[in-house]
Amino acid sequence: MIFTAGDQHGIEKHEIGLRHDDFVICCDAGYRLAQCLGVRPDLLLGDFDSYTGALPEDIPVQRYIRDKDDTDTVIAVRYALEHGYDSILLVAATGGRLDHLLGNLQILAFISEKAPGTAAEILGSHERVWLLDGGSLSIQGKPESTFSVLCHSDRAEGVTIRGARFGLENAVMTNRFPLGISNRIGEERIATISVEKGILFVIYPKEV
Repeated sequence: MIFTAGDQHGIEKHEIGLRHDDFVICCDAGYRLAQCLGVRPDLLLGDFDSYTGALPEDIPVQRYIRDKDDTDTVIAVRYALEHGYDSILLVAATGGRLDHLLGNLQILAFISEKAPGTAAEILGSHERVWLLDGGSLSIQGKPESTFSVLCHSDRAEGVTIRGARFGLENAVMTNRFPLGISNRIGEERIATISVEKGILFVIYPKEV
């Protein structure tokens, strides 16, 4: 689990599903969110340009220079992959700067490329984001709950959406047209998205 320095408003502890054996990394000002939620990190890292407060003496800290190729979040993801973690949740990785948001979406694709089969997800202030690189994903919610499916790769083939108001069957999507914006979960309360070839983002706004 990786706490980042994105938009931290509205994120609640029950949403992150923290387990006793989860390894928690805080990137820079991600530590501020962990403090607010009462979560004790196992590792603090970053260039600390967005967090300038005191750091605990009993938690390991890895410091990096500001002028580097990898963002703090990428460094944290590399650490998680190198240590064999098969599930990565990026917390507070949306909102704020658009370039950071797009970069964090690309990080999901980076995880899929470097460690196929790793479950990777973003939890933001207003939404959850999953990357689907082949295979299928089911999301649960109230009837008429909104979700969107967008193509990340140049082309995605065999895209099927069931259990939604607007279904697809063995369709082709591209990253040049937002075909899957604002779909709705059906009466069965479960929508399933699958893709045979290509990469999709599935975005599910939080219900209020």
